[in-house]
Amino acid sequence: MARITQLTVTAQSKPGVLAKICDALARAGVNITAISAAESSGRGRVRMVVSDLARAKQALTTAKIRCGEEPALLLSLDDRPGALAAVAGRLASAKINIKCVYATVAATGAAAHVVVAVANAEKAERVLG
Repeated sequence: MARITQLTVTAQSKPGVLAKICDALARAGVNITAISAAESSGRGRVRMVVSDLARAKQALTTAKIRCGEEPALLLSLDDRPGALAAVAGRLASAKINIKCVYATVAATGAAAHVVVAVANAEKAERVLG
């Protein structure tokens, strides 16, 4: 487990917005290692983990894309039923709210890489040990 910082972008949900974000990062040589994009009421919320946070923020600012930061945890879990349930249960027992979660498994049987944004990353890190 590692404490990380994810970038957040809130923008109008319309064609080309994600392309503009990704293009700005690509031109700056910043790799996106994890991304989640959701839409609600015509607004999009993009959360991403990048290879170089400072360079990414500068690239987005230069492209006139407002961004923010959010603490999160990067977990490596067994790819099996119940693994995420156990983590979510431990956080719930400690009264830690999960603001968002997204994950991927590269191959069957490999570890699942899970990004969890919580209200209190320091406390969550202690709870999950």
